[in-house]
Amino acid sequence: MSERFRGGAGGDASVTVPGLPRRLRPGDTVALVAPAGPVDPVRLERGTEVLTGLGLRVVHGASILAREGYLAGSDAARAADLRDAWCDPGVAAVVCARGGYGTTRLLGLLDWDAMAAAGPKILLGSSDITALHRAFADRLGLATLFGPMPATAVIGGPEEPEPVTFAHLREALFEGGTPAPIKGDRVIVPGRAEGRLTGGNLALLAALCGTPYALRARGRVVLLEDVTEEPYRIDRMVTQLLQAGCLDGAAGIVLGSWVDCGDPLPMLAERLAPLGVPVLAGLPVGHGTPQMSVWLETNVAIVAESCSLLGMFRDSDAAT
Repeated sequence: MSERFRGGAGGDASVTVPGLPRRLRPGDTVALVAPAGPVDPVRLERGTEVLTGLGLRVVHGASILAREGYLAGSDAARAADLRDAWCDPGVAAVVCARGGYGTTRLLGLLDWDAMAAAGPKILLGSSDITALHRAFADRLGLATLFGPMPATAVIGGPEEPEPVTFAHLREALFEGGTPAPIKGDRVIVPGRAEGRLTGGNLALLAALCGTPYALRARGRVVLLEDVTEEPYRIDRMVTQLLQAGCLDGAAGIVLGSWVDCGDPLPMLAERLAPLGVPVLAGLPVGHGTPQMSVWLETNVAIVAESCSLLGMFRDSDAAT
């Protein structure tokens, strides 16, 4: 599957979309890296064991346990780990250990030409990793996996991985898997819509306004979610996206989790309903438990009658 995909906010550059990366098979090597905040070594070890238990070979970035204040090491070291993992021909997936803060600082340091030459592979992460999802879509034209990360409580905590989260991740990650539709709990605006899925963490999408990686929603289904943000702050960030034109032409909106955010849904309904497109809420995507996995830059459908988001990932579309 190949098509032209426009990159850069309002720019003229375009890249060829190579299609979906090949999903994983037992025996594949995955590289864990830390593009954002410092990693808890105990959770990293546990998350590594979980991935190994899936039949994968797990390697770690050289600086994965580094720490510089609220960052997992220097910008240069974090960028080098990500670049080296992506450009290693033996690595089938690059998995971000956790979020936090710091990913946006790497976007100008990555060797995009070398990473494009390395070909498609899987990128997995969420939260602050939204910045990489946006950049990989625009610079590499790749579908990426927005889902739970191994050095977080839901996967790498002291208990067994949360079962619904883990099962959905496995189905999304491995070849032949068929992730179940993701059900919300509220229809804000009824209707049906189809389009490529884009978006992610709201705070990161707002932070990317005015950059080459700003959200462009035209013809797309937009995912929005966040954690520990007061409703007025969510209002401010959504207003920023609206005023920047980032949501112009959206085909539909799906609202994920809003953990420790009070009740932002009345405000979100007020701000988003005027777009005149289907809007679903309460999807367990983003933070909290369970955390479902979604393939960004792949075709999805909103079905308001069942308050569901349906994925359309086909292995036959993937790179070989």
